[in-house]
Amino acid sequence: MAFTWMESPIGPLTVWANEEGVTAIDFGRAEGNPDPGHPVLSQAVRELEEYFARKRKAFDVPVCVEGTAFQMAVWKELQKIPYGETRSYSDIAKAIGRPKAVRAVGQANRKNQIPVIIPCHRVIGKDRSLTGYAGKQLDKKEILLRLEGCLC
Repeated sequence: MAFTWMESPIGPLTVWANEEGVTAIDFGRAEGNPDPGHPVLSQAVRELEEYFARKRKAFDVPVCVEGTAFQMAVWKELQKIPYGETRSYSDIAKAIGRPKAVRAVGQANRKNQIPVIIPCHRVIGKDRSLTGYAGKQLDKKEILLRLEGCLC
């Protein structure tokens, strides 16, 4: 497992990857020796920098995630939300064929290990409120939604 750091509008990020793809993005800097030359990490950092510069709307870097079948379905659906758009937790639950699993969708969002690339920030409350993001880091969600033009 390799990692590197990058600066972003939502603070420093640590990007983790194996040979198959990005495995995690953490807020803050991990301790240790980064490997910025790792091919997956190089691609991920380039694409994230383009995204933060408003030059990229979709990610091509491969991701390597593990979770339950339900979580994987939620994360796959999140990746279908277009740049600059939002969905409610209820919308995601309906889209995966589990309309009553709204709270479980929220829990799957919370377990997303690859924020920004798997855009859990694009999921908001049914009343359009900004609810839950990386624990209690709603400021990051707001910054990302403003960057995409979802909030004025």
